[in-house]
Amino acid sequence: TNYGQILCIWLDGYWDRREANWHLDEIYNLIHSLQRATLVGNNHHQKPFPGEDFQMFEKDLPGHSTKEFNVGQEVSNLPLEMCETINRSWGFNLQDRGFKSPRELIQLLVKAAGYNTNLLLNVGPMPNGRIQRECVVRLEAIGKWLQKYGESIYGTRGGPLAPRGWGVTTQKGKTVFVHILNYQDKALFLPGFKRRVRQATLFPEGTKIRFKQLKEGLLLDLTGVKLNEIDTVIKVSVK
Repeated sequence: TNYGQILCIWLDGYWDRREANWHLDEIYNLIHSLQRATLVGNNHHQKPFPGEDFQMFEKDLPGHSTKEFNVGQEVSNLPLEMCETINRSWGFNLQDRGFKSPRELIQLLVKAAGYNTNLLLNVGPMPNGRIQRECVVRLEAIGKWLQKYGESIYGTRGGPLAPRGWGVTTQKGKTVFVHILNYQDKALFLPGFKRRVRQATLFPEGTKIRFKQLKEGLLLDLTGVKLNEIDTVIKVSVK
């Protein structure tokens, strides 16, 4: 083709005509024969089909099945992606005022990272090609947050702990980032944390956090720590 390098082809609509013969095997083979590095994904709400390179979850974190169309969707070993809207609509909708708050969107980004999942955040352009001010404000808020906390997101993978009610962990090399999203107690226990800890600090301020390494896991002392309403990040350096 004359399109040049194509990084990804993102397919949708299978769910509307499941009985149709989409010839997906032929389509996938054609794509990969033309550009082997192109990633192919399909928003069919099912277990990945042969030839797909990543698995996507619509408006859901992997394995949550909170939406009717995701019920029973198994989580595969392929790279994962979650797609979500800034308000309630996939395209521009003048009547849709249900915009998610910057806090909700930032926490969604953090959770996706903790689930080892890419986040595709949809923005529907207006008829004149511009982006709604409401969307711009929220995207700028996410960008401002990432300027300060981006090290705990960029280049990381899901951390050593499975996501919990209080939040998630991310990891990069010998650094584990503990993202506390919903918690009020003065101590946080990380069960099953076996890595030897060198130090724990509030990120990015650098204030030292007291900790105890127990046989059962890691106990973080949050006494005197003012919890951030969006995300309190603790940087744990391991040996």
